[in-house]
Amino acid sequence: MATPAAPAGRTSRGKAERKSVPRSSYGAWVPSADRPDPIGVLERQAVDRVPELLPIRYGRMAVSPFAFLRGAAAVMTADLAARPHTGLTVQLCGDAHLLNFGMYASPERALLFDLNDFDETLPGPFEWDVERLAVSAAVAALENGQGPAQARRAAEAAARGYRQTMRRLATEGELAVWYAHIDTAELLPLVRPGNRSLVEAQFARARRRTSLQAQRKLTEVVNGQRRIISDPPLLAPVDTLGRNTIRKIFTDYRSSLPEHRRRLLDAFRVVDVATKVVGVGSVGTRCFVVLLTGRDADDPLFLQIKEAGPSVLEQWLTPSVHDHHGHRVVAGQLLLQAASDIFLGWVTGPHGRHFYWRQLRDMKGSVDIESMTPGMLRRYAELCGTALAHAHARSGDRLAIASYLGGGETFDRSLGEFAVRYMDQNTRDHAALTSAIASGAVAATPGI
Repeated sequence: MATPAAPAGRTSRGKAERKSVPRSSYGAWVPSADRPDPIGVLERQAVDRVPELLPIRYGRMAVSPFAFLRGAAAVMTADLAARPHTGLTVQLCGDAHLLNFGMYASPERALLFDLNDFDETLPGPFEWDVERLAVSAAVAALENGQGPAQARRAAEAAARGYRQTMRRLATEGELAVWYAHIDTAELLPLVRPGNRSLVEAQFARARRRTSLQAQRKLTEVVNGQRRIISDPPLLAPVDTLGRNTIRKIFTDYRSSLPEHRRRLLDAFRVVDVATKVVGVGSVGTRCFVVLLTGRDADDPLFLQIKEAGPSVLEQWLTPSVHDHHGHRVVAGQLLLQAASDIFLGWVTGPHGRHFYWRQLRDMKGSVDIESMTPGMLRRYAELCGTALAHAHARSGDRLAIASYLGGGETFDRSLGEFAVRYMDQNTRDHAALTSAIASGAVAATPGI
C-alpha cells in the first residue's frame, strides 16, 4: 500500500496545475474544427441497443434542450476530451447533471441527498463532472424562461458549491470526509419559508416511493397470482423463457452480494419479471424489473436489472480496472455515494451482456426543477455542487483539488462563462436532432 503524500506536497501539486490549465481558461469554449457530428455520436452509441426502442430515446431527447443534454453525455464528453484537463483524478460520475442528483433511503432509513446515477462512472479529471453540472444548471435556467445572465449565475452557483465544499473537506480528516453526507433534514433551514411546503411535499413523495407503493402501481392480481401490469413498450412482462433466464442468473447475482446480504435476499422468492424502458439516455439498453415477495404478498421487493455497457468516458480515459461493466457501475456507486442500496450487485446475462441489480424504488425521489424560481435553482445547483464535492473527495486528492480551485471566485466565474457558451452549443445540437427527425433521417416516437 502506497504511503500518502504529505499535505504540503499535495497542496503544491494543485497550485502547479494552474499553470497547465489556468482556472480562467475554462470559459474559452470554441468547438474544435473536427468536432464530431452530435447525431453521429448518438447513433454510434446506440449500435448495440434494442433497435425498436431507439425511436423512444430520440423522441424523449427531442422534447427540449435539457432533455437532449440528459441523453447526450457522449456528445459532451467528446467535447470535454478535446480540451486540456488538470489530471487531478477522481471517480467521476460521468453524467453529473441536475436530475442525476436526488433523494434516496440509506440502509438506516434516513432520507439522503446525493448523486443517483452511475452508468458512466470511471476515474477521470474532476472538472469534467463540474463542467457538466454547471452546464445543466444553465440549460435548466434557460428552459425556465430565465435569460443568459440568470443562467450564468445558476452555473456559477454550482461551481461555487463544489469549490467551497472541497476547500472545507480539505481541512478535515479522512474519516470525517468518508462519513460526510447530506441528510434532507438539514436542507429545510436553507429553504426560504415560502418554499418550504413545496420542498416538504417532495420529501414526503420520496418517502412513499417504496416497493409496496410500486406493487400497488405496477402490478395486478391475475387468476389469484400477483403479476406485473402489461403496458408495452414501457413495461412488458417477459415469456416463460425470459423468466427462467432471470431465475438462472439470480444465483450469480446473489454471489456478488456480501454474505449477510445474501441471507436477506434468500428470504425472498421471484414472482414475476418484465422489461422496462427507463430514463432518457438509457433508453434502448436492456432493462428488467423483478417482483419478489418475502413473508407474504404484502412484503414485496422490486429489483431492477439494468444493462451496463461501456462508459462514454472510456474512449478518452484509462480503461476501468473492472472487466465487468456491471461491477464497474456498482464499485463506482459505492465509492461516490455516502450510503448505497443494500441490494447492489452485478451479473453476466445471456449473450455475455453485463448487468447490475439494484432496488427499483427505495424512497427515491427527485426535485421538480421546472417549477423553480431563479433563486431556488441557484440554491439547488449549489447543493448539487456540494454533493458532488463530497463524492469526489472520497476518491480524489481533495487537498490538491482545493488548492487548484483557490479561495477566490476565478473558477466559479470561468465555469459560468463556459456554461452559457456550451448552453448555446447544446441548443444547436438539439436543433440538429429535431431537424434530423423532421427530415426522416432519425426515427422518433414522441410522447412516450
